[in-house]
Amino acid sequence: MRHIRTLYLGMTVLSVLLLTAAGAAAADYNIMRYGAVADTTVLSTEAVQKAIDECSENGGGRVVVPTGAYKIGTIVLKSNVNLHLEHGATLYGSTSLADYRPMKSQYVSLRTQTETIQLVYADNVQNVVIDGYGTIDGRGKAFKKLSWNDEGITRPHLLRFIAGKDITVKDITMKNSGCWMQHYLACDRVRIDGIKVVNRNNYNNDALDIDGCHDVVVTGMIADSDDDAITLKSTSPRLCENVTITGCVVSSHCNAIKLGTETNGGFRNINISGICVKPSADQSSQYFGRPRGICAIALEIVDGGVLENVSVSNITVEGTESPIFVRLANRARGYYEGQRIDNVGSIDGVHIDNVFVNNAGTAGCSITGLPGHPVRNVSVRNVTVCHEGGVGETAAPDDEKEKEYPEATMWGTLPASGFYVKHARNVTFENVTVRTAKPDKRPEILREDAF
Repeated sequence: MRHIRTLYLGMTVLSVLLLTAAGAAAADYNIMRYGAVADTTVLSTEAVQKAIDECSENGGGRVVVPTGAYKIGTIVLKSNVNLHLEHGATLYGSTSLADYRPMKSQYVSLRTQTETIQLVYADNVQNVVIDGYGTIDGRGKAFKKLSWNDEGITRPHLLRFIAGKDITVKDITMKNSGCWMQHYLACDRVRIDGIKVVNRNNYNNDALDIDGCHDVVVTGMIADSDDDAITLKSTSPRLCENVTITGCVVSSHCNAIKLGTETNGGFRNINISGICVKPSADQSSQYFGRPRGICAIALEIVDGGVLENVSVSNITVEGTESPIFVRLANRARGYYEGQRIDNVGSIDGVHIDNVFVNNAGTAGCSITGLPGHPVRNVSVRNVTVCHEGGVGETAAPDDEKEKEYPEATMWGTLPASGFYVKHARNVTFENVTVRTAKPDKRPEILREDAF
């Protein structure tokens, strides 16, 4: 009996110790305890940063933003920190540039920019979570566009992760960035789930940018952006690969789903499915693009790099001028000053399946490469495109536009009512239908240097 009692007491002590350790690891750090004030006339940056720093130094836990409105400048997330925004909590970005800290990444192999400004920043972190049902509002309309490449320089990103691992962003709402809303650069194992994004208050207002990341899962995002919505990039030699994006509803004045334009490394093993593309319900502002959008699915390689094993399926689209655009070209823009890109890149292995487009523009879709550099192995199956039609015979474009910025409408109205295919090998169409309200004299599919 004594042994049993001793064993029981030992187990009880062990349980208490385990619970105590678990409680310590999951401790909450309420920003109010560090001096944050629920008043947007008061800057709470220092208080929020103190909570983050102490949380990380103690091994991790939750930095809690309670219900209320708080004004901050740049905050820097640290490893093992869960930034949790309670229901009714809003972090508002300061409208003064003086409250944003220029940050230079430790990830020296990415020479894309020297210093950038952003509201929420993380560099080389692990096990970071941003969640809750609160809001981060960048108030980005306050930052005027001063030069062509001023995004992240005088107009802050709202959220930027560089070289992070095991990153989760879940359930929160993000609004009104100065430029791109969220930029994940060279990160591994990223999960984005159930977020809402509204970004229609400035130039370069992308909703989501996944850049040279590996092992990414995006589900359940609802996004309304002026610029591109779901955007994959490769602004360094690091490929964007092993990415799954599904179950999202997106609106964009530009490209709803886009791989590019930056493609130094390229894209591999990308699966995008179950996306609903629709025009924005609010057309009160427009900085780029067209009210109904430029393109639904844009797959581009123009700065070297490769695009292979990419699947886009089960997409419903309302609007967009030129719904599908596959483009291999040779802009050859480097990711740092003085870089020379001397290869064209390649597109080999694209599968577009089960796409229905209603009320498209009359421009047509295109799949194009360059002389001597064809697009290869593209299958287009079960695709229906409905548009007004009524276009007469149209001459094929005589300019390759090899160096120009890739855009689905770059040639204007195409010579095919459905798909114009040029400089391509093994592009196959199965069960592709073009429906026009008025008779259209263009062929549904036109091929040049394509077999």
